[in-house]
Amino acid sequence: MAPLRPRPGILEIEPYVGGKADVEGMANVIKLSANEAALGPSPKAIAALRAAVPVVHRYPDGGARALRQAIGARFDLDPERVVCGAGSDELIQLLMRAYAGPGDEVLYSAHGFLMYRLSALAIGATPVAAPERDLKSDVDAMLARVTSRTRAVFVANPNNPTGSYLTQGELARLHAGLPDDVLLVIDAAYAEYIGSNGYSTGQELVERAGNVVMTRTFSKLFGLAALRLGWLYAPPDVIDVLHRVRGPFNVSALAQTAGIAALEDLEHQERERANNDCWRPWLAEQLAGLGLRVHPSVANFVLVGFSEGRSAPAASAWLERHGILARPMAAYGLPQCLRISVGHEAENQAVVARLREFVT
Repeated sequence: MAPLRPRPGILEIEPYVGGKADVEGMANVIKLSANEAALGPSPKAIAALRAAVPVVHRYPDGGARALRQAIGARFDLDPERVVCGAGSDELIQLLMRAYAGPGDEVLYSAHGFLMYRLSALAIGATPVAAPERDLKSDVDAMLARVTSRTRAVFVANPNNPTGSYLTQGELARLHAGLPDDVLLVIDAAYAEYIGSNGYSTGQELVERAGNVVMTRTFSKLFGLAALRLGWLYAPPDVIDVLHRVRGPFNVSALAQTAGIAALEDLEHQERERANNDCWRPWLAEQLAGLGLRVHPSVANFVLVGFSEGRSAPAASAWLERHGILARPMAAYGLPQCLRISVGHEAENQAVVARLREFVT
């Protein structure tokens, strides 16, 4: 009997591996490998989850209406133009399924989020990586690679894992250079951490164009990574399409309940943001003082470059032996880099202390 053959592209996928979470034989580890919220979830979200547990035998609201209304109120958006999903990962996959397929091309920057490439391969499309300039998306390079087969362009802004970003003007120029039938997806998962002048989530582009989508997540600042909750803002025609292809109950009731509570807890959001504003520059300065190359970042992590003599794999192994987990970046084409999430005070001090030992 002949073996079953999956669709073209499937066997090219290397399964996505998230940031390592544990070390064998160690009860307590410092996990700085997944860009999670340093201070954990909102106490109000925890209380809302506990209150919702007795009714988990009920199906959730398939349209996530209350959550969409809360998102609309929080970000001044029309809730009818919001779709929620099981993390922004699911929403990326839905957009791929809806707007691309075999024979089409999906464009993204060379060191962009891995899920763009993997999701394109999963639907039989051809992933196309445009080179970056100084680890930043290059608008001209991306536009130069748009062809008649390009169906979607994905831009993580700020970008994971580099921490760089495009300004509002650069995003507008990228969009202006795209044909009307090419979808521009602005993945703003780290938007809540950035206060830089000139940055935009892309919301204004969504509101004036028919081919722009903005995706967001509750996994970072809002501290709900385990619940898998994300959302997007899109033109009405795209919203209609996504409601046709998404699962009928794609967001759990617990995720919806926690998401609403987390949105309302502005005090917790400010504590998380303040922690990042304090410790990200401190972490960058301390690591640069060790002779390591720290790339500029506006998110809740830093990308750290190592040398061949004291390589990134060796540094990762050293940290792991001491119970600290960073994220190796070989899968992103950056084999001599580690991505280190910003933790709380003791965690940041610990990773600096251990890397000081490593380089001396």
